[in-house]
Amino acid sequence: MGADAGYRGRFAPSPTGPLHFGSLVAALGSCLEARRHAGEWLLRIDDIDPPREQPGAADAILHTLERFGFEHDGPVLYQSTRHDAYRAAVDTLHDRGRVFPCGCTRKEVLSAGVPGVNGVLYPGTCRNGLPDGRSARTWRARVQGTITFEDRFQGAVVCDLEAEIGDFLVQRADALPAYHLAAAVDDMASGITHVIRGHDLLACTPPQRFLMEQLGGTPPAYGHLPLAVNPDGRKLSKQNMAPPLDDATPAPQLVAALDMLHQRPPADLGRAAVATVWEWALAHWTPDRLHGVAHRTITPASP
Repeated sequence: MGADAGYRGRFAPSPTGPLHFGSLVAALGSCLEARRHAGEWLLRIDDIDPPREQPGAADAILHTLERFGFEHDGPVLYQSTRHDAYRAAVDTLHDRGRVFPCGCTRKEVLSAGVPGVNGVLYPGTCRNGLPDGRSARTWRARVQGTITFEDRFQGAVVCDLEAEIGDFLVQRADALPAYHLAAAVDDMASGITHVIRGHDLLACTPPQRFLMEQLGGTPPAYGHLPLAVNPDGRKLSKQNMAPPLDDATPAPQLVAALDMLHQRPPADLGRAAVATVWEWALAHWTPDRLHGVAHRTITPASP
């Protein structure tokens, strides 16, 4: 393994339900890449959306990760403890002219916007000032320019922010921070140098890099792993009712995740102890096999 003591990766699940196989693939790839560089692997719980969270889900996630042999460095960071930092970031962006107040409802944006890579683009209604009779409901980033970066697995990425992303939310109508803002602020505060995560979050990287740059930070390097999809092409997710990981049988599920990541584990490795699976994975992790792989279909029999 290489030696890079400055490497800091992270895994940041949301406590909206138990971890599933797609979560395991992302966690495993992220952890193995950090360990390959003799770096740190941090754990963050992205609990900034109370209406979507399930009671007890955060503790269940921690238990599952422990059962599957994951070892994180340092204390767990909970985004619910970081609201002062998010408000300070919005204030900084406001002082620098990079955000503006918006009086539009979600329904109005959906009806007037056009499709973009992350959904419907904001139509610009309040970009140059709130219309008469409107008051601020949310805050939006005032985007401009192009974001370019080299993805560890997917290659060169070029994103025209105005054409593909639009003026995205940084603070919601309920005064909670939007996902992009919270992720950008916490990755900078934690000194994250590398973000390894699923391909479904590739479109989230340009707005997060944009915010980091506007806040005076240096964005980390990114790598987006193959996305586990069902035979019908839908990604494994909580929304699509992906079954939770079985804490009672971690070894075969870890081996299935290694196979998903093109690591070619031995057929009988799933019958070994969890520690043995990790020993093999750390010794044989070959990330170059993932270059250009965006999706991989799993069979219904997979975990």
